[in-house]
Amino acid sequence: MKSICVFCGSNPGVNPVYAEAARELAATLLARGLRLVYGGGSVGLMGIIADAMLTGGGEVVGVLPHSLWKREVGHGGLTKLHLVETMHERKTLMADLSDGFVALPGGAGTLDEAFEIWTWAQLGIHNKPCGLLNIQGFFDALLVYLKHAVGEGFLKSHHLNMLMVDANSTTLLDRFAAYRTPNVPSWSSAGGGGSNGMQDACQRIGLGG
Repeated sequence: MKSICVFCGSNPGVNPVYAEAARELAATLLARGLRLVYGGGSVGLMGIIADAMLTGGGEVVGVLPHSLWKREVGHGGLTKLHLVETMHERKTLMADLSDGFVALPGGAGTLDEAFEIWTWAQLGIHNKPCGLLNIQGFFDALLVYLKHAVGEGFLKSHHLNMLMVDANSTTLLDRFAAYRTPNVPSWSSAGGGGSNGMQDACQRIGLGG
C-alpha cells in the first residue's frame, strides 16, 4: 500500500478524543510512509489530519469540488489539490488514488463516502480494504443497525465481514496490509464470511458472533 484515503468530519466533534484520534492516525500513516488522500478540507477532522501529516513531512493529496473551494473550506497548503466539478467525481478520484479506505467519526457525508466505497467492494468494483476507526465506540450504534440488516436479510454476513472495525489505527492498518480479497458466494446466495474483526466488534456491544 502507498496511499490511504480517510473519510472524516468537517467538524471536530464535541469530544477532543476525535481530534486526537485524527492526529494518531496521521502519525501511523507517517510511520509507515503512507500518503494521505482525503477530501481537501481545512476544517474539522479533515483539517486536523491534513495539518498533522504536513507538519510531520508527509504527503497529502486533497480532492475537492470547486463549489466547496469557493466557500473557503479548501486547504491551501497541501502537497497536491485536485479541484473537480462534482461530488461524484470527487469520490471516484479519491478511490482511484487510494489503496485502502478508513472512516473516522463524521456525519452524513462521511457515511455516504464510506458506505459507497464499501458497496463498491461488495460489487467487486475494487479489491481494497475498507474500515471504520471506532473511536470510543462512535460507530457502535451503526454496527447495531448493520447486524440487524443481516438478521433481516438485507445484508449478507460475508459482505458485513468485509468491513473492518477497530479502535486502534495501528492494528487497523496492520489488518489492511494483510488484507486479501475474500472469496465470497455470489450476490444472491446465502452464507457467511470469515471474521475480520466485525464479529468481535459486534460481540463487544452485545450483538453475538
